[in-house]
Amino acid sequence: MSAYIVGVLVPLVVTLLLRNAKNSKKRGLLADVGGEPGYAIRNHRFTSPVQTAWEGISTLAELFEHSCEQYRDNYLLGTRELISREVEVTEDGRSFEKLHLGDYEWLTYGRAFEAVCNFASGLAQLGHRKEERAAIFADTREEWFIALQGCFRRNVTVVTIYASLGEEALCHSLNETEVTTVICGCKELKKLIEISEQLDTVKRVICMDDEIPSNASYVEQGKSWTITSFVDVESLGRENPVDADLPLPADIAVIMYTSGSTGLPKGVMMTHANVLATVSAVMTIVPGLGSKDIYMAYLPMAHILELAAENVIAAVGSAIGYGSPLTLTDTSSKIKKGTKGDATVLLPTLMTAVPAILDRVRDGVLKKVNAKGGLAKKLFDLAYARRLSAVNGSWFGAFGLEKAVWDFIVFRKVRAILGGRIRFVLSGGAPLSGDTQRFINICLGAPIGQGYGLTETSAGATFSEVDDTSVGRVGAPLPCSFIKLIDWPEGGYLTSDSPMPRGEIVVGGPNVTVGYFKNEEKTKELYKVDERGMKWYYTGDIGQFHADGCLEIIDRKKDIVKLQHGEYVSLGKVEAALLVSPYVDNIMLHADPFHSYCVALVVASQHTVEDWASKQGIPFTDFADLCEKAETKKELLASIQKEAKRARLQKFEIPIKIKVLSEPWTPESGLVTAAFKIKREIIRKAFSEELSKLYAS
Repeated sequence: MSAYIVGVLVPLVVTLLLRNAKNSKKRGLLADVGGEPGYAIRNHRFTSPVQTAWEGISTLAELFEHSCEQYRDNYLLGTRELISREVEVTEDGRSFEKLHLGDYEWLTYGRAFEAVCNFASGLAQLGHRKEERAAIFADTREEWFIALQGCFRRNVTVVTIYASLGEEALCHSLNETEVTTVICGCKELKKLIEISEQLDTVKRVICMDDEIPSNASYVEQGKSWTITSFVDVESLGRENPVDADLPLPADIAVIMYTSGSTGLPKGVMMTHANVLATVSAVMTIVPGLGSKDIYMAYLPMAHILELAAENVIAAVGSAIGYGSPLTLTDTSSKIKKGTKGDATVLLPTLMTAVPAILDRVRDGVLKKVNAKGGLAKKLFDLAYARRLSAVNGSWFGAFGLEKAVWDFIVFRKVRAILGGRIRFVLSGGAPLSGDTQRFINICLGAPIGQGYGLTETSAGATFSEVDDTSVGRVGAPLPCSFIKLIDWPEGGYLTSDSPMPRGEIVVGGPNVTVGYFKNEEKTKELYKVDERGMKWYYTGDIGQFHADGCLEIIDRKKDIVKLQHGEYVSLGKVEAALLVSPYVDNIMLHADPFHSYCVALVVASQHTVEDWASKQGIPFTDFADLCEKAETKKELLASIQKEAKRARLQKFEIPIKIKVLSEPWTPESGLVTAAFKIKREIIRKAFSEELSKLYAS
């Protein structure tokens, strides 16, 4: 009997000790910093900010050359073979492009370096001088990476532009930076031709595709543009090599135009040293990064999260396989039936994601589980509950052999959606809900590193560590950053607050960028240099520090509205709570200062709402018709009010009336950014009539 008791007690005691050790671990420590008084935290392993992880390397160009020498025969860049492109027409007459894609075709580090050198030489031979700026305006692909590194080898500043950017913002970005060479795909070249009369400085266009639009001759003759294919530029450089003209750490590597959640996008100037600091810091956080890893690249490279991630991957000898959100899985919208998705073919071990993508993965899995019903659903629910109990720290959750059984019976099929080999997911760009974080962590069996950063901080600020299983937080400061909270008395957030210090988040370190291009007023407002020479960026986000030094984002200064009776509503906080509803694909809360209550625009989740309507026997002609029905509005409003109560929102924070929308908000529609953050002002203007009716009714 005594042996039995020991056998039970010892594992419990060990578990308790390990759990207490994890809970008491200090991930961030108090830091002595200059500048405005506040509550400052640094990474627990580094007393001063990290600038580079490699001796003698101080620019991105040097780092890439170093990697190519060290990993010459390793695979670096992979692109799937395009076998055929077809158009399918649905019964209601709508057309959809479907792709039949083959295996990945790879460039080694050595071959990629040759391509980069050839492109750099070809760019010089075309007449592009290093003091001129080049823009990359395309979806994420291997030519994007080659062009970026090629420009770096000639010390050419790259202006990054989202492929989904609208005409006005596109003209603004190209004209403001006086770009002379645009590197783009065929689709983007068509956009350029349409606005060619509004472009002042463009002389050369390099098209990544062999196909050149038929009306390209118009701009070649009328605007005197030179249009050259990417392949021809590489050939020109191969035949006429030019020596590299490598940059200095303080040279501007990229002018990155933010996706513009408010107004026209601002160009953020970042140096080689800025981005290198973030790359060096992330290297120390992700465990076991190395040549055995394969990274799934599908987010826009015009976003700092993806650009930094790909530079990290290239620095450690890993492989980058390119895909797209529309071809990512076997059931993605552009994948021809019977063709495998990018992840199934690539079998990646690493990927980055924005919360909107992870929310859709979760919703897709739950939809399939609910559709199967019966024993399959009961097994999934049981397996999930047992693993959730374990992840939450219960001694009686599913560990060891039981975990392995559930992984094999239930979660193996879920993991197959993304290839079955994912070992780490980095989430950034927007807050990730706790429910989605837990769901993805359990179903994929991989930790999610939730990060916080901005374009203005080269993506670097905080990052959650692998052994941190908490949700709702964004981790401790990265080794390249100090994070400081400063008082915001107008909003009621003070560093003296109990039990946790709260305030506006200010980021300092070598990753903080130079400022905004041709916008000295905004630069002076948001960037400050302290008496010790450290640059700080004032984010406008509100955070609080937990006892272990981890940061939690709790509010945003711009998102706070004062209602008629004096109550303050944090729009972003409420939206994050309501997005958890399975009926909601997206939502924008609206608070009018002249009223005492809130209303909301709700983009309905088509599959979930249609399934509900079918079960209720509600007839409808199409999804738009269903969204107009009173029963649908009542069901959605009840669902989001339920989530609001679960999140313990105040009564005045909960929307009383909603408008249900059927059309999704996409970057192409201009209503959300490339990271799927809502463009509040643009949505407000687009749906002003609907919002007015909600208050009038």
